[in-house]
Amino acid sequence: MKKIDRNEKWLEWAVELQSLAQAGLYYGRDRFDLERYERIRSIAAEMISYKTEIPTEKVEGLFCNETGYQTPKLDTRAAIFQDGKILLVQENNGTWSMPGGWVDVDVSVGENVVKEVKEEAGLDVKTDLVIAVQDREKHNLPVYAHKVCKIFVLCSVIGGSFKKNIETVGSGYFGLDELPCLAEEKNNAGQIKMCFDAYRAKEWKTVLE
Repeated sequence: MKKIDRNEKWLEWAVELQSLAQAGLYYGRDRFDLERYERIRSIAAEMISYKTEIPTEKVEGLFCNETGYQTPKLDTRAAIFQDGKILLVQENNGTWSMPGGWVDVDVSVGENVVKEVKEEAGLDVKTDLVIAVQDREKHNLPVYAHKVCKIFVLCSVIGGSFKKNIETVGSGYFGLDELPCLAEEKNNAGQIKMCFDAYRAKEWKTVLE
């Protein structure tokens, strides 16, 4: 798969076309207009497929499968510290990330943070502070065809212990100068440093992008 440059204009155009088509399909009533919106949506998927070499069918499944007005997806990441080091979990491919994932539709952001930590790290936590709400495409690669808001939350451990599961195979605490190979699409060194800064600060102001 070809790497997407976040500054390429074609990606912005494809995302905007998809968003306009999705809204038109939801709000439109005229049969001929709906056919045009379907074609616009297909063109957006074909643009993504052509530039990334991902099959069009797969792009449509990821990029064109929602209804209603298009809004960003939410991803949460938990910042958990012990003895001045941050908790990371090791994924099946060997890379490491802060515990987290997509926010499920039936839970709140805070509930999702707690749930993801339990599933991936085996720990029971309470949420203490929202560190940042970031626009993913400004920080992480590869760029996704859909908009994502990443929410970093400082948490405290109140119990539990790691258990190997279907998502993660290990966990550990790392200093900022000893970070392992990261899952860059989920969190990078800059984002982890931001979490260290929030942990060390006497007063932290939430970063809002």
